[in-house]
Amino acid sequence: MVYGLTDQQVRTFETLMDAAWPAVERFDTGEWVLRAAAGVTQRANSVWPRGAAAEPQDALRKAVQWYRTRRLPLIFQVTDTAANSVLNGVLDAQGFTRQSETLIMARPAGCRTDVPAGAEVEILNGPTEEWLHLWWSLDGRGGGEERATARAIVTGCPSLYALVRDDGGAPAAVARLALVDGTGGIYCMATSPRHRRRGYATAVLQALLSEGTARNLESFWLLVTAANPAAQQLYRQAGFEEAGRYVYRQQRLQRALTGC
Repeated sequence: MVYGLTDQQVRTFETLMDAAWPAVERFDTGEWVLRAAAGVTQRANSVWPRGAAAEPQDALRKAVQWYRTRRLPLIFQVTDTAANSVLNGVLDAQGFTRQSETLIMARPAGCRTDVPAGAEVEILNGPTEEWLHLWWSLDGRGGGEERATARAIVTGCPSLYALVRDDGGAPAAVARLALVDGTGGIYCMATSPRHRRRGYATAVLQALLSEGTARNLESFWLLVTAANPAAQQLYRQAGFEEAGRYVYRQQRLQRALTGC
């Protein structure tokens, strides 16, 4: 962790993230939270190890079975904390992969939030078809059923949705602000390929930050992959700093033997 947050402070971010991107189905074991959403997004189909398992091998076997009955791979979302060192050791021994390293970035609400001049950003109470189409066309995987599941996820907690259009009225960029416990989580930042590098992403981001500040939110957070330095630069320019990291740890596929 870059800024010296305690394990408990990082756990607070985990709680916020879980509420802001709710899985369609979840099972709380009292130690781990098993989440599933028909395979739509890793986050909504992963184990949140909220607490240390007293018997990690037994907990792991039960998690394997829970996901197997749903025809889903077993994936853990593991933050970079000392509390998760034992779990990482267990997953290492089982050959779980590490993928999609992600930064948790945060900033207080008091930072300046100027929407670029000339940008007219629409703030919506729900995702319109235009909003959903632009986001899903860039970040989505699957057809109509998967898109419906994704819509259930992004409307699963109180949220605001931003959309900015180009001069011809076509949707150029979208974003979502999840409202959780007096804080705001920035999600679904998406700009159509032909509208990039023209300030539209900055416009929707700053508009949501401004709207959140007007609603007396205390702070904001967002998630960005470690492999996306351009997005990280955008967020740092808006006052965000790294507060923690996590990776997804997935069980390797066990292929059945074939032949006689």
